[in-house]
Amino acid sequence: MSSASAATPGESTESREAVSGWRRLFAGRRGSGDALPMHLPVHLGGAGVTQTRAAPVRVLGFDQALLWVTVALLAWGLVMVYSASIAIGDNPRFSRANYDETYFLLRHVFALVAAFVAALLAFQVPMRTWERVAPWLFVASLILLVVVLIPHIGRSVNGARRWIPLGVTNFQPSELAKVAMVMYAASYMVRKMEIKERFFRAVLPMGVAVVVVGMLLLAEPDMGAFMVIAVIAMGILFLGGVNARMFFVIAVLVVVAFSMMVASSPWRRERIFAYLDPWSETNALGKGYQLSHSLIAIGRGEIFGVGLGGSVEKLHWLPEAHTDFLLAVIGEEFGLVGVLVAIVLFLWMTRRIMHIGRQAIALDRVFSGLVAQGVGVWVGFQTFINMGVNLGALPTKGLTLPLMSYGGSAIIMNLVALAIVLRVDYENRVLMRGGRV
Repeated sequence: MSSASAATPGESTESREAVSGWRRLFAGRRGSGDALPMHLPVHLGGAGVTQTRAAPVRVLGFDQALLWVTVALLAWGLVMVYSASIAIGDNPRFSRANYDETYFLLRHVFALVAAFVAALLAFQVPMRTWERVAPWLFVASLILLVVVLIPHIGRSVNGARRWIPLGVTNFQPSELAKVAMVMYAASYMVRKMEIKERFFRAVLPMGVAVVVVGMLLLAEPDMGAFMVIAVIAMGILFLGGVNARMFFVIAVLVVVAFSMMVASSPWRRERIFAYLDPWSETNALGKGYQLSHSLIAIGRGEIFGVGLGGSVEKLHWLPEAHTDFLLAVIGEEFGLVGVLVAIVLFLWMTRRIMHIGRQAIALDRVFSGLVAQGVGVWVGFQTFINMGVNLGALPTKGLTLPLMSYGGSAIIMNLVALAIVLRVDYENRVLMRGGRV
C-alpha cells in the first residue's frame, strides 16, 4: 500500500474514501489547468460550513468620540468667552487698555489655532520618545518657573508674577509644569517600579521634586497650580502601585502643608472665611465679592437660563467672568441645564481618558498608561475645583475651566495633553491589531 493511501489507526473506511476522492479531484483540476476551488466545505458535527471571505472592518486610528467632545467644549468655550468679555471694553477699570468688543475673542481664536498646531505636532511624537525626554521636559519647566520670577522678565498682574511676555501673547510656565509633571511622574514610576514599596527610595525623591515646584509656584504666587500639580503627582504615585500606607502618609503630609500655608497667610485666611459666609456685609464687598456675584449669576439662570448674551452679571459686576468664573456666565445664560451638560461632558471625558490609560497598562505599556491617567487626574481635578468655586462649594481659587476659559497657555497645554492621550489610544489600537509602535 502506498504512503498516500496508508490508513492511520482508528481511521474509518468512509474517511479514507472521502480523502482519496478530494485528492483525485484536486489532481484532476491541476492536470487540466483549472484553479483550485476557493470555498471548501468543512463538516462540523454534521453541519456543513463553508469558508467565506472576511468582511473588511474599518478601524479608526484614535478615539473619535473623545476628539469630538473636545471640539464641542472648545467651540462652546469660544462662544462663551466672547459673550463674557464683550462688555469689558466699557468697564471704567480698563479704560486705559482700549479693549474693543472682539479683543478677547480674537486672541482666543489665535490661541486655539496655535493649540491645534501644537496638538498635531504632539500627536506625531511616539510615546517612547516622550518617555525619553520626560526628565528634560521637567527640567525645562523648572528653569522657566525660575525665569518668570526674574524682574523685568516675568510680567506682574494684580500682584502675581506668572507670565513671560512673548510679544503677541504671554506664556504661563505653570501650565507647562502640569504637562511636565505628568510626564516626569509617569517616567519616574516606571524607573522605580521594582522598589515602589520602599518609601525613602521610591517616594521621597518624587516628594522633593514636588516641593521644589511648589516653592517656585508659591513665590509667584500660584497656589491653585501647585494644588493641581501636587494632586497629579499623588495620583500617578497611587495609580503606579505605591503602597497604600505610604500613599496615606503622603496625603496627610500634603493636607498639613496646605493647612499651614493657609494659616500663615492672612489673605488666604480671609478667603476661607469669605467662603464660609459670602453674604455678610464685610465679605460681600471684600474677599467674597466674586463668589457672591457668581452665585447671583447662577441663581438668575434658574432652569433654562436667560438666553445666550443675556447675562447681567458679566456687565462689570462679576470679575474675571471670561476666565475663572466662566461657568457662572454659563449658568446665567443656559441655566441649570447648561451647567449639567458641562458637568456631564467633563465627567465623560475624564472617564474616557482613564479608560485609555487602563487599556495601555493592560497592554504592558505602563508609561503610556500612567501618562493618560495623569492627564485624566489633571483635567478632572481642575474641572472639579473650578466648578466647585463657581458653585460656592469650595473657597475661591484662581483656576480656569479646562478647554473653555480664556487663556492661551492653558488652552495650548490642554490640547497638547489631550493629543498625547489620543496618541496613547492610537498606539493601543495598533498593538491590538498586531502592529508595532
